[in-house]
Amino acid sequence: MAINGVNITPLSIIDTKGGDVLHAMKISDHGYSGFGEAYFSTIEPDAIKGWKRHKQMVLNLVVPVGTVRFILFDDRDNQDNVNQFQEVTLSIEDGYSRLTIPPMIWVGFQGLGLQKSLVLNIANIEHSPEEVERKELAEIKFNWSKY
Repeated sequence: MAINGVNITPLSIIDTKGGDVLHAMKISDHGYSGFGEAYFSTIEPDAIKGWKRHKQMVLNLVVPVGTVRFILFDDRDNQDNVNQFQEVTLSIEDGYSRLTIPPMIWVGFQGLGLQKSLVLNIANIEHSPEEVERKELAEIKFNWSKY
């Protein structure tokens, strides 16, 4: 089930001699809501990072290397899909795409495959510890072993 406000945008890969060009985001793209910062995170195979949600930040996540499974959880009371999960796997092999997550959606992610994965976040605002909420994995019940 799709969570309100979450978008998956197919991205282009331009084949060039010596290596590909992987698009991530343009100012004209759906999901672009300003620029605050861009940063990379790595995740080891089978490692799980989460849970966290941003009160103001819009996340635009791209996986240019490896495979990452994102689990989103919506506990916003004013939504039709309250207490619903959405699962999205990003990799070049699964159809290179960008995952846009609005504020107030819990997100956790897991490295899949045999190699370390790389996640790019193009955020609309600069990271601030005051606008992030965190929970331990056990605080939101999800079966991370099934994939």
